Amino acid sequence: MASSLRGKEALESLRTIPLFSSVSDEDLESIASLLIERRFPAGKTIVEEGLPGDYMYVIREGRVKVTKLSGDGREKILELLESGEFFGEMSLLDRAPRSASVKTLAETRILALARNDFLSVLRRSPDLAMAVIQELTRRLRQVDEQASSLSFQSVEERTKGLLQRMAREEAGGQSRRTPALTHQQIADMIGTSRETVTRVVKDLKEQGWLEQDGKHYLVPAED
Repeated sequence: MASSLRGKEALESLRTIPLFSSVSDEDLESIASLLIERRFPAGKTIVEEGLPGDYMYVIREGRVKVTKLSGDGREKILELLESGEFFGEMSLLDRAPRSASVKTLAETRILALARNDFLSVLRRSPDLAMAVIQELTRRLRQVDEQASSLSFQSVEERTKGLLQRMAREEAGGQSRRTPALTHQQIADMIGTSRETVTRVVKDLKEQGWLEQDGKHYLVPAED
């Protein structure tokens, strides 16, 4: 199901998305007229690794996982993305096949922007271009940090680093809350086994550093 965005409500909704927060009203109206909203059920593949890419996507509601297949065919989770985050822009910039797959973890609404429209908007909107550059830089730094942690950090340090990176501020500021995470997802993202993550999570709870609320984790705000 797809529909285009129109009206004041659509612009106000776009303004809440970090990628568009600093874009001028004039440019935002232009962008809104180009975006197509699509809805996907849980478990649906939006982007498939190795295929050509014609769209970039912004998550309006929902949650997705970014995955890559290893040499032996196992799926490795690279990242979990939620509302306000975007993906699929790399193939539009370098015209290479998709470098990873993106699959929904819940019912998800996304905003799609076609290649030509995306490049045209970047050329005429310095604010949007800068926002994309800043996000790509952040992701590159994150990849560097992950590579370094795999080489030099213990599994406990990698687990703590991942949970800290994914956690968001809670009301009151005493702790920060992660999105829902399984032990297998954590293991995939830090390069270890699910059994090892289960042991490390248990240790962190016993140390008093970590609390759990269902599939969500609470980490200290001061960290």
